[in-house]
Amino acid sequence: MRKGETITSNMDWILFSVYLLLMIMGLATVYSTAYDPDHPNLFDFSQKYGKQVVWFLVSLFLGMLVFLIDADIYRKFAVPIYLFTLCLLVVVLFMPAKNGARAWLGIGTLGIQPAEFAKIGTALLLARFISSVNIKQQNTQTVLIANIIILIPMILILLQPDAGTFVVFTSFLFVMYREGITYDPLVLKFVNLIPGIKFKQTWVGSHFIPIMFAVVFLCLATLLVSNNIITFSFLPGVEIPGFFGVFVSLVAFSLLALFVLRYLSSKRDRKNAVFIVLIGFVLSLGIASSVNFLFQGMASHQKDRIELFLGLREDPDGEDYNRNRAMAAVGSGRMFGKGYNKATVSSVESNHVPESETDFIFCPFAEEWGFMGTFTLVILYMVMLFRIIIIAERQRSRFVRVYAYTVAMILFYHFAVNIGMDIGFAPVIGIPLPFFSYGGSSMMSFSMFMFILLKLDSQRTYILQ
Repeated sequence: MRKGETITSNMDWILFSVYLLLMIMGLATVYSTAYDPDHPNLFDFSQKYGKQVVWFLVSLFLGMLVFLIDADIYRKFAVPIYLFTLCLLVVVLFMPAKNGARAWLGIGTLGIQPAEFAKIGTALLLARFISSVNIKQQNTQTVLIANIIILIPMILILLQPDAGTFVVFTSFLFVMYREGITYDPLVLKFVNLIPGIKFKQTWVGSHFIPIMFAVVFLCLATLLVSNNIITFSFLPGVEIPGFFGVFVSLVAFSLLALFVLRYLSSKRDRKNAVFIVLIGFVLSLGIASSVNFLFQGMASHQKDRIELFLGLREDPDGEDYNRNRAMAAVGSGRMFGKGYNKATVSSVESNHVPESETDFIFCPFAEEWGFMGTFTLVILYMVMLFRIIIIAERQRSRFVRVYAYTVAMILFYHFAVNIGMDIGFAPVIGIPLPFFSYGGSSMMSFSMFMFILLKLDSQRTYILQ
């Protein structure tokens, strides 16, 4: 540090203030939601709000502790931290199952969820790896290593199984795209194996995010109509299986993409057009059949959630009870809410919304504060995300920039999916609202995430790698 500087001189106080405000608002909401008239004391540790106070203080302590560590330590020890979190993910697989999943490491009510801390280890190692390679000279090995860093914890988390955290880990792929790591080298290696084709570059790798959205859309379309029968009013008696309809649509989409990309944008490589059509044809069949096969092989509760979310069937008092009650609670808040500690639909006492203090904590907040309160909450999260992006873009160190973007993407995933679950825009996959939901693991991991970023940013004038 320079003369006259203190350890907090360069801290981003705007980001820290928003973080602290969200933590306090979350604690107040947990207290209101789980309030027990027989135990009104906030510091009654036999109650969930008493335990949340402990997690609140522990998280601040851990945050301050990681803030005291020199910023360069996180880059130097990224590999050991990553390996340690992987070991925890392996150990947890041998623990007794809890609610159908082996996701907790501990004894009785005391425990941690290693998957939450694996995000930190993965973020640090990915940032270190990307900062150590020359993006302009990336090759197949670069792309593979970056993906392996992400895929190993994803596979271990899927074995638990924890679908929510598994989905959150896909956020790292967007960070790779931001830093210029495309799938061109990997795609070219396989495409050029086809006789008669020799590409120097492909549009697949450099347009990864749009393709990802297209694949997700096509998968949803497959699930929506694959089990239905398509009929035509102008062709009486003609019935086409929905699966075949999706297949034909995907082929048509491939042909249209071929025309736009090869004939409108460029006149080159026309001799390879037939091969591109064949590849699109095979991929179309592969996507449609694979999605249909995977859907049929899913566990019954997972299949139920997807079918209910897509509107394939209705079960308001059964499997879809949580989502329906959540939307009812959010809607009951109207414009200005019912007031603090006056939630009726989503309180723990009423038990109309299960897990209202954890995965569905947005419901009691929306019921108490209404549209204006939830609008304010969304604004706070947006300020936090934009502030992190500003921090990322002002770094001279690529390591810090990559790490900052991982924090932003993971927070965005949690924020968007959690609130989306409560208002019917996302399937119920059970991920907490950052800094808000009840639970020690999520609060501690998010706090450590945030304070590591604050520390790295505070020393941005010294970190050059």
